[in-house]
Amino acid sequence: MWPGRGYDDRVTATEPLEALLRSAFPDAGELAVEDRTGGGDHFQVTVSSGRFAGLSLVEQHRLVYDALAEPLADGSIHELRIRTTAHSEGS
Repeated sequence: MWPGRGYDDRVTATEPLEALLRSAFPDAGELAVEDRTGGGDHFQVTVSSGRFAGLSLVEQHRLVYDALAEPLADGSIHELRIRTTAHSEGS
């Protein structure tokens, strides 16, 4: 189980997810994780990465799901909304 699960501290709930995403997308120009309800299991993630260049939206989202596979599998994430954009090097 991920730290912050079941707590009201939104920062604590989002930190492990943000760490996983930063590891998967080290070039991210924008990376944000928002606890949408304050319950620690409904999240909005936003990632802008060069890894998404040339990929369909479905493929981009699949990379995000892959990065968050563990918390998705153990139930730490009940709902996940994803926003992705591709950016080129230097943007």
